[in-house]
Amino acid sequence: MRTGVRLGIDVGKVRIGVSRSDLHGMLATPVETVARSEDAADRRRIGEIVTELGVFEIIVGLPLALSGAHTASTADAVAFAEALEAQVDVPVRLVDERLSTVSAHSALRASGKNSKSARPVVDQVAATIILQHALDAERASGRPPGHPVEPSIGP
Repeated sequence: MRTGVRLGIDVGKVRIGVSRSDLHGMLATPVETVARSEDAADRRRIGEIVTELGVFEIIVGLPLALSGAHTASTADAVAFAEALEAQVDVPVRLVDERLSTVSAHSALRASGKNSKSARPVVDQVAATIILQHALDAERASGRPPGHPVEPSIGP
């Protein structure tokens, strides 16, 4: 298992959930919810978090249909991951996140939160689920999870 802090990202149309791991890659915890923006302010804030926490890798959830097919959300997450990778100085990886938001809603409901009161934190919980899954997968396989986002070449 590689050591170092990882950041987990759940990309949504309105909000981006952010989570982090501990230094040993054992446990993921929520960090914050970043408002999605058209002007890259969201990616700048994530870059600040990367610097503040000394992150060595970012895990972005890749939303796929249950069948494994790509959706409009898949394209949005990939585009966000590519833009983020171009802006930060750490590698970005895409990891399958099927059902992470559903699991986040279920966990919050089980803790007594209703949908309205959970809205501000559901993205953080989803990011935490995505990152914990990635940590567990790496621990089990000995390989980094998912696949890397390739740097864009061109103007």
